[in-house]
Amino acid sequence: MKTPKVSGLGALRLAMAMLAILMVPASAMAKDKPPAPAVSAEARKAGMAKAPAVVTAAGLPCQVSDARLIGEDKKAKQSYYEVACGAGMMGYVLQAPEAGTPTAYSCIEANTPPAPGQPASAPCLLSGNAEPKALLGPMMKASGVDCVPTQARGIGQTKANTYMEVVCQSGAGYILLGSVPFDSAKPLQAQNCLMYDDAETNIKCNLSDKATRLALIDKIAVAANNGCAVKDRRFVGMSKDGSTYYEASCQDGKGYIYKADNTGALKESYECAKATQILGGCELTDARAALTEQAGLYTKLAKAAGGSCDVDKYALFPPKPGEEDVELVCKDGSGAIGVFKSGGKGSMVLDCGHAPVAGFKCSMSKDGGLGALTADLKKFKADTTCVVSNSRLVGKTDKGTTYVEVACADKLKGYMVEYQSQPTVSPIAVTGCALAGGCKLPGNI
Repeated sequence: MKTPKVSGLGALRLAMAMLAILMVPASAMAKDKPPAPAVSAEARKAGMAKAPAVVTAAGLPCQVSDARLIGEDKKAKQSYYEVACGAGMMGYVLQAPEAGTPTAYSCIEANTPPAPGQPASAPCLLSGNAEPKALLGPMMKASGVDCVPTQARGIGQTKANTYMEVVCQSGAGYILLGSVPFDSAKPLQAQNCLMYDDAETNIKCNLSDKATRLALIDKIAVAANNGCAVKDRRFVGMSKDGSTYYEASCQDGKGYIYKADNTGALKESYECAKATQILGGCELTDARAALTEQAGLYTKLAKAAGGSCDVDKYALFPPKPGEEDVELVCKDGSGAIGVFKSGGKGSMVLDCGHAPVAGFKCSMSKDGGLGALTADLKKFKADTTCVVSNSRLVGKTDKGTTYVEVACADKLKGYMVEYQSQPTVSPIAVTGCALAGGCKLPGNI
């Protein structure tokens, strides 16, 4: 993953380093959480007098409810203010030059130390800015991620985004991309820290480590209740709906891909043998062995359902309760759809010519099942010379049957074939395109 280079908060820190040293006693700087210095009435009065105009000049969405003057750099002709913006709104530290546009840093950024173990250079001290990270929870929920922030830090800014890192109560971590200046009323993006762990980017999550973030997989495996004692863990990726995918290899040699929702709760489990279409499939287990074993199982299921496919490859359709639908590619190159019911009763194997009648489409093999359609024609037109060269699903009738149009290799007009789909797919009538109407395939018009 490539991301834009993010500049840190150095400009603010360098400009205010001396001010911070004067404000914070040396004894307090050595502590992990030094007590916040009291805000003097003089600083608050000066802040309330001048900060609102600075907020306006900076274009901030802030109705100033409290303010303080942090200090002045007369040599650089700059003043520094902290403002609180009322309930539910982020506060700021402002860097205001005598001429030019002020620069605003959210209290998350201002409260971030320049290095671990050091105090923040210009932290927010006003009571209205006491817990800025709490404001991030509702913003993240609006972006599709449920998170109770326990830690937060500012990373830096580009022209387009403010970058922050957040650790959630669940143990998950996220990189947040907000507006510049940061506006708690505007939407943000929340990207899982696991996306950044192995990416080539200067943005990294350091409030927690990768192992802690991956520990969530153990909880998910317990919820899956599939007997997996987790041996190794991997972040697989995220889908457009906000779901996160994880892989776990198990002590018994098996493996799974787990789909979790935005709270980290399990949504779906996929055996590695059935996960080849999910973001590249499994990598921590011997997927080839699992695939071979599963292909053998589908061969047995297909034969039990009356088919003859010696399965070479397969792909699963979206799951249905009590039913597993699988596209099969046979070792002879033919294709089929396996509809396997729980317990076996009602299972069937459809060639690729009949599959559309049941609502499926073969996409993995070049076999269109046209031979089976030719055989259907001959059941009703024994003397036909038509060898089916193309087919088209037309649609269902009010009585529940389905029409399939077929074209002929000899370029003579083709036919409309009517099928029933229950209990099995079988033809019930054939009408020539010259009489049927509605034919659209080349040669049939």
